[in-house]
Amino acid sequence: MQTVNVSLKSIDDVKKFVNTLTFFDCDFDLISGRYVIDAKSIMGIFSLDLSKPIELHIHQDGDCSSIIEKLNDFIVQ
Repeated sequence: MQTVNVSLKSIDDVKKFVNTLTFFDCDFDLISGRYVIDAKSIMGIFSLDLSKPIELHIHQDGDCSSIIEKLNDFIVQ
């Protein structure tokens, strides 16, 4: 598992983010405070506070570099 912070600033960002995740077979969770939602759920994402970066947990054994590369537009340091 790997964790990165992502920022989703608009509705279009959320759509692109979810569409990107659907290409991968592994599970993704978004964590904001005490809430954990499936990152492939558009409705779930809109239930979170998107005004600040959110933790993305990538549940994949091994190398996550291809996933990180595809999500690079959303990742914040």
